Parts: sequence; C-alpha cells; structure tokens
Amino acid sequence: MHSRRLALTLSALNLVLLAFITAVHSPLGAKEPPGLLRGRALELVDEHGHVRAEIKVLPADPKARMPDGKTGYPETVLLRLLTSDGNPNVKLSTTEDGAGLVIGGSNGFVQLISREKQPVLRVHAKNGRERVVEP
Repeated sequence: MHSRRLALTLSALNLVLLAFITAVHSPLGAKEPPGLLRGRALELVDEHGHVRAEIKVLPADPKARMPDGKTGYPETVLLRLLTSDGNPNVKLSTTEDGAGLVIGGSNGFVQLISREKQPVLRVHAKNGRERVVEP
C-alpha cells in the first residue's frame, strides 16, 4: 500500500511539473515577443554559397569621387539583389539627404534618384542611349 501511494504521489508531482514547464515554454504562454535579429549586415546565399541578396550599412566616405565630379558620400543603407553570376540587378539605398533605386538587366538600367536637389529618372540602354527625365 505504501509503495502504491508513493507512486501516485510521484506521478502527480511529475504531472504538475510537466504542466508548469509546458506553460512556461509554450508560445501561448510567451510573455515577450520573438527575438530580434540585429547586426551590421545580412547576406542571403544560394545553395552554392553565392551571395544573392544583402543589406548593409556603408560608412560615410569623404574621399569618394562621384560621376558628377563631387567628392564625398554620406553613410548609406544599401539593399542589393544579385543574379546567380553576381550582377546586382536591384539596388535600393537611403542616405541622410535622400534615396536611390536602380533596376538593371542585360539590356540596360533604370535609375531613380531623389537626393539633395530635384528627383531624376534616368533610363540607360546597353547601346549607350540614355534618356533623363527631370521635373
């Protein structure tokens, strides 16, 4: 009789402990939101290890030379989507003074920039032809 009562008591205690652990670790009992992923960059790679997408924060570069002759570039947050051979066909960036979007392909690219002055839309074909639209 004594061993039977001990077995029942231990079984009841195990059941209470199991219910407590399940309630504490269950998503229904979760009191905090899911974890937050933080970092300086994020890369997505394909099954071959090639980078196919990346998000990163690029530091300011006061010595950078721009195509229009200006010097310096502000801190930038950049999203790039790359093809299987590493060509960035989509770039989206933001800086303190605006943003830019480039969508490219094998026949050329479309560029939309809204920084400093006025917005500019540039369509550039692979054959060298270009059309610029400004307000």
